[in-house]
Amino acid sequence: MSKGATTVDGGYREVLTRLAGAQKAAARGAPAYSRFVNRRLGRYLAAWAFRAGLTPDAVTGISAVFTFAGIAVLALVPPTLGSGILVTFCLLTGYAFDSADGQVARLRGGGSPAGEWLDHMVDALKVVTMPLALMVGFYRFDVVDHVWLLVPAGFAIVSAVLFFGMILTEQLRRQAGTASVAQDRPGRPSWVRSVLVVPTDYGVLCLSFLVLGLTDVFVVIYTLLFLATTGFLVLASAKWFGEMRGLRPVRSVSDKAGP
Repeated sequence: MSKGATTVDGGYREVLTRLAGAQKAAARGAPAYSRFVNRRLGRYLAAWAFRAGLTPDAVTGISAVFTFAGIAVLALVPPTLGSGILVTFCLLTGYAFDSADGQVARLRGGGSPAGEWLDHMVDALKVVTMPLALMVGFYRFDVVDHVWLLVPAGFAIVSAVLFFGMILTEQLRRQAGTASVAQDRPGRPSWVRSVLVVPTDYGVLCLSFLVLGLTDVFVVIYTLLFLATTGFLVLASAKWFGEMRGLRPVRSVSDKAGP
């Protein structure tokens, strides 16, 4: 397939076959839902989007529409079982399209810096606005004791720091010429590790909103996910810092600037 191609001979199944060959390897530490469910859903959506002539940026846009629609429901609609199902559907659909945009880019011959920037900006916005929208909804509809509002507030901080840490670590690895996060160790991804890190899985977080209307149950589940993510951030940060100390020094932006 030539770079910039927008169509492919054959039908939907042939596109799926080509996509399977072009799909990058899963990260060794990818959690179970993201690895076993979302990647597959993204593949199906990518094949559809490719045959429909959609660009990767258009797929990112669709992902953003579904994601932020679900986030808006959290802030604007009273928490019920019905609204929880709607939130879950929107977030999981947005997540699947988020997986699809990169796969569409690979089918078209490769992504672009602008596309990667757009994808990361949408991700950065959603990881912060989702817990904040939940906090706003809980406050507006007065369904929990106000002390529990600290949990989504803390989740917003932890999610933002974790996302930034992952992106920064990846970029510093690239500058140092080491392997990417997805391929930082040889061998096949471990399904055991995928199951162990399930509490930090974005897909599992989305699924937790199915019980949004059962407020007491949801608060317990959401708090446990927050604590698990916080613990993962602490352990990952220690690992990343140790790894960064082992990389060769790189010139800072201020060092590179000059007359």
